[in-house]
Amino acid sequence: MIMRLTPIVFIALCTAVGSLTGCEKPSHNPNILYSENHEDPIKQLETETVIADRDFAYKQTFYVPIYSDIYVDEDNTKVLLSATLSIRNTSLIDSLYVTKIDYYNTKGDFVRPYLDKSIELPPMGTLNYIVEKMDDTGGSGANFVVNIEADKDDTPPMIEAIMVGSFSNKGLAFKTDAVPIPNPSLKPAQSTNTSSN
Repeated sequence: MIMRLTPIVFIALCTAVGSLTGCEKPSHNPNILYSENHEDPIKQLETETVIADRDFAYKQTFYVPIYSDIYVDEDNTKVLLSATLSIRNTSLIDSLYVTKIDYYNTKGDFVRPYLDKSIELPPMGTLNYIVEKMDDTGGSGANFVVNIEADKDDTPPMIEAIMVGSFSNKGLAFKTDAVPIPNPSLKPAQSTNTSSN
């Protein structure tokens, strides 16, 4: 005998099964949805270390160009792009600290901060953070401003942004590299070594 379920019974059954399995509605934040532990990667790396009280030998601000959309042709005048900010610690032995990730739009207006606390990136560790395709608040000239600090100045980080999009059954992907920029408020600790004559 074939059992036929009415829509109401079917919905009730699905709800009951969901309750038994402990399933929850997945987050729409791709940074949580696609992370290994389904947790915000920034929150996982947050540190309780008081960065302001430490004298770091390396302090640098980086400008990272982002494209939320791009012109392709007269038929696709605005193609939305997803962007991934990638910050990589290239040191084999030392952590580095990310103290700021701020997002700006095409006009240069501050959009939002991404950090509540500083984060510690372990040796050879990488932070990847996604700006969703439908988030076009940045526009074609968006950018991140990132502050990096570290105990040693011999292993600078690698910072990139990777943009991905599609149109008319075609895909496109490209990357941009971070550019170090001066920041008077971020000065490295002065060396205490003095030479005697």
